[in-house]
Amino acid sequence: MSEIPAKATESNDPSGGARTEAAGDAAAHIRTGEALSGDAIWQSSPPGSIYDYIKVASFSIGPDGLVDQWSLRAEQLFGIPAGRAVGMDPIGAFIDPDLHAQGQRKMAEILDGREWTGVVPFRMPPSSTDGECGREGLAEVYVMPTRTEEGEKAAVCIVVDVRTLRSIETDLAASQAIFGQSPFGFILIDPDLRIRRVNYRFASVFGGSPDDHRGKGVHDYLPRPEAERVTATLRRVLESGDSITDMHVTGFLPGSDERRHWSINLYRVRSGSGRPIGIAWLGTDITSRRAAAREAAAARRNLALLNEAGARIGNSLDLETTARELLDVVVPGFCDLATVDLYQGLLAGDETPPGLADGSAELRRVAFASAVSDAPFIGSGAPVSVGAVHHYPFNSPCADALRTARPQYIPAEEGGLVQSTLAVPMVAHDTVVGLVQFARTKGSEPFGDRDRDLAVELAARAAVCIDNARLYRREHERALILQRSLLPPGDPVASGLDIACRYLPGNSSADRPSEVGGDWFDVIELPGHRTALVVGDVMGRGLRAAVAMGELRSAVRTLALLDLEPAEVLSALDEIARGLGAPGGVQQATRAARRPREADLSEVYLATCVYAVYDSVTRRCTFANAGHLPPVLVEPGEDALMLDVPPGMPLGVGGEPFEEVEVELPEGALLALYTDGLVESRDHPLDEGLQAFVGALTDPSAPLEDVCDHVLNTLDTHHGEDDIALLMARVQGLPAGSVGDWTLPREPRSVGRAREYARGQLLSWDLEPLVDTTELLVSELVTNALRYGEGDIRLRLLLDRTLVCEVWDSGLVQPRRRRARDTDEGGRGLQLVGLLSAAWGSRRTPRGKTVWFELPLPDGEHGMVDPAEALLSLF
Repeated sequence: MSEIPAKATESNDPSGGARTEAAGDAAAHIRTGEALSGDAIWQSSPPGSIYDYIKVASFSIGPDGLVDQWSLRAEQLFGIPAGRAVGMDPIGAFIDPDLHAQGQRKMAEILDGREWTGVVPFRMPPSSTDGECGREGLAEVYVMPTRTEEGEKAAVCIVVDVRTLRSIETDLAASQAIFGQSPFGFILIDPDLRIRRVNYRFASVFGGSPDDHRGKGVHDYLPRPEAERVTATLRRVLESGDSITDMHVTGFLPGSDERRHWSINLYRVRSGSGRPIGIAWLGTDITSRRAAAREAAAARRNLALLNEAGARIGNSLDLETTARELLDVVVPGFCDLATVDLYQGLLAGDETPPGLADGSAELRRVAFASAVSDAPFIGSGAPVSVGAVHHYPFNSPCADALRTARPQYIPAEEGGLVQSTLAVPMVAHDTVVGLVQFARTKGSEPFGDRDRDLAVELAARAAVCIDNARLYRREHERALILQRSLLPPGDPVASGLDIACRYLPGNSSADRPSEVGGDWFDVIELPGHRTALVVGDVMGRGLRAAVAMGELRSAVRTLALLDLEPAEVLSALDEIARGLGAPGGVQQATRAARRPREADLSEVYLATCVYAVYDSVTRRCTFANAGHLPPVLVEPGEDALMLDVPPGMPLGVGGEPFEEVEVELPEGALLALYTDGLVESRDHPLDEGLQAFVGALTDPSAPLEDVCDHVLNTLDTHHGEDDIALLMARVQGLPAGSVGDWTLPREPRSVGRAREYARGQLLSWDLEPLVDTTELLVSELVTNALRYGEGDIRLRLLLDRTLVCEVWDSGLVQPRRRRARDTDEGGRGLQLVGLLSAAWGSRRTPRGKTVWFELPLPDGEHGMVDPAEALLSLF
C-alpha cells in the first residue's frame, strides 16, 4: 500500500517501517485473539506488488501553500531531499514560470477545500551545487484536502510518474496480445506448479475457457511418465532459472487417440523486485513437422540405401554372389529377414529363364540373410534351405508375384515371428528371373507403400545385375568351349618326344571380371617322324581373341602339313594375321600395306608365336620366333637355360623376316614352351617370373606330369589375370636300330636293290606282313626318282608307331598325282601309292626333295590293303 508522508523517518525502505508496524499490529491482534474493527485487515503489501512497478510519491502542503511534509519516495522521484523540499513553494519550484499564475489559482482552490486531479508538467529546481535546472517530466497529481490539528485547511498530494504508467500500459497490451492473440499456447505456472493463467489458443486446443484451466497441473494433460518428466523439468527451471528451449513433449488431446507432439520453451518469471513468481510455458504443435521430418528421414534413408545398393550390388558377375550382395544391403537396414530364389533353368544356363505361365516353375534358393535367426523363416509351407530346389503353389502370393511380375503382401501367420512380408519379383528387361522376399519381425514397423516401392527398385537393380551375370556366364562358357575345342584334345602324342601340357584359362579372381584369352598350343605330327611344337598368344581378351586364335591355329596346322620351314610358316602367319583385321582379307591387307594409312587399332590382330620342328632321327630342333618368350631347355645334369632365339616382330606387324635357329637336343633333355601368363602378373614383373620359372625346372628326370604340376605350384599361377599355356617335351630320339638308311646310285638296278634293302630291314623288324606292300611302293618311288629326279637316290626306313619310307633325290620338281585314262599304259604309280599307304606326300629339302609314304603297323587294329585288289581298282 502507499505510504503516508511522515515528518520524521529514518528507514531506508520507503515502506519498510509502515509495513513492519502494520504487520506487527496485525500479528499482535491475532495472538491475543482480539477482533479487528473494520471490514479489512491492514497489512503490508508483499514484495512484487503494483507499487514495485509504479513510481508513487506523496507530500503535504500546509495552510500557507508551502510543503510541510516530504516522503522518501518523493525524494526518489524528484531527487530533492526532505530538508530542502520542506518549506518550498511547489508552484514556484516545480512549475514552469509561464504557468505560475494558473498554478496559483489552482493552489488557492485546493486550500479552499476542493479535490483536484490532473496531469501537470514539471521540471526539477536548480541544483544547489551548479545552479542548473534538473530534468523535465510529466506527473499525474491527485490532491486531497485535509485539516491540521488546529483545524486549518491543508492538502495531501499523491504524484505518479506518467512515463512509468505508459510503460505499464504497453506491457499490459503486450500481455493481452500474448494471452488473447498469440497463435501459440501460453501458460503461466505458479511456484506450486499449478496453472495460473492460459491463453485462448491453449484453451481452444484442450477445450473449455481459459478460466477452466486455472489451478490444474501437467498431470491433467499428459500421460504419467511424460508428466513426471515435465514436472521435474519445471522444478529445475524454477530453482535454477535456466531456460529450456525446444523440449519435445508427447501426449493426447481430450477425446482423441492420436498421439500429438509439442515443442515447448520454459523460462522463469520474476517480479519487479526479482523474486521468482512462476514459469512461463510457450508451446507449439509440431505433430505435422515431426511427420514431415519422419518422411524426409525415410526418404533420405531410402536414398542412402539405394546409393549403397548401387555401390555394392553387381560387383561380381556371379549369380549367387550378386544375390548375397542384395541381402547384405537390405538386412538389417531395410528388413529383418530376406531370401532370394532364382529360376533353376537360369542357373543351369538355359537361353531364357524357364518361367512358366502359372508361376510355379522350379526355383533354387540361392541366398538367405537374417538379423534375428540363423534358420530360414517359414513362409507358406515347409522351410526351404539355401541350395534347395522348390516351387510355390499356384494359389500362393509368391506364385502370383512371379506370374504377374507385381509385388505381393504376404499375410502374417498367427503366433509366428514375422509380422509383415513382401514378395517382390526380380524383373530384368521385362523378364522375371526370380523372387526376393523381404520380412519384418514383430516389433518392427510393417511395410508401407513407400517400402514397397523401394523393395521393387532394389529387386530390379539386383535383377539387372543377375541378368548381366547370366549373359556373361553364357558368353564366357561359349567362348571357353570354343577355345578348348581349338586346343589339342587329350594328351598329344609325338614320335621321339614325351609330351605333357597344361592350359589354365583366366578366372574371376582378378580385380576385373575375366574373359577368355587367345593363348594356344599345338603338337603337329610331320612326315618322317618329325613333330612341330607351337605355342602362341593373341593379344587381347574375349570372344574376338578366341576366334582369332582359332584361325591362326588352323592356319598353322595347314602350313605345317605343307612341310614348310619354320621361318616360312611364321611369314605366312604374319600375312594371315594382317588379313584378319582387313575387310578384304589377306590380299586387301597386302595392298593396303603398300600405301600409308591410319590403321584402326581396334581391328588390328597381333599375336606372338614360337614354332619349332623336331626331328626324332637326328634329335635336332629348328626354332623360329615371332615376338614370343624364349624356349627353356634343361639338359641332363645341367641348369635350365633360355635359348637364344631371335624374337622377331609379332604376327600382324609385317615387314620383317624371321630367323631360324637349329639346336641339337641331347637324349633326355627337357624343352619348355609357355605363354606370358605363366611368368608375368600384376604383382610379379616379367624378369622375376622368368627367373622363377627357370629355377623351378630343377629335376628334368622326373615324370613330365609331375614337372608340370611342380612348375604351376611353384609360380604364381592363380592370379587369374591371363591365360596360361605350358607345353613340355622330353627328348627321346629314335634308336639307331629303328632307322634304315641307304644311298643308291642313279642306275636302273638301284630299283631292285632298293626292294632288297627294304625287304631285309622289314624282316629284321619282324614286319613280314608289310614286306610285299613296302617293296611295291619303294619300287614305284625309286623308279620315279630315276625317271624324273636328279643326283643320287637315298632310301630311308623309319620305325616308330608307324612305318615311314622316304626316297630322297636332288631334283626340285615335286611329283604331281594325276588320274590316268583307261588307254594309258603309265601314270598310275602315285595313285597306287595313295591306295596302299596310310598317307604319302613330298617336301622340299635344302638339296632337293623327299617323297614319302606311311604304313600302319600290323597290330590287328588296322586292316592291310591287298596289293592285288588295289592294282585291279586302278582299271
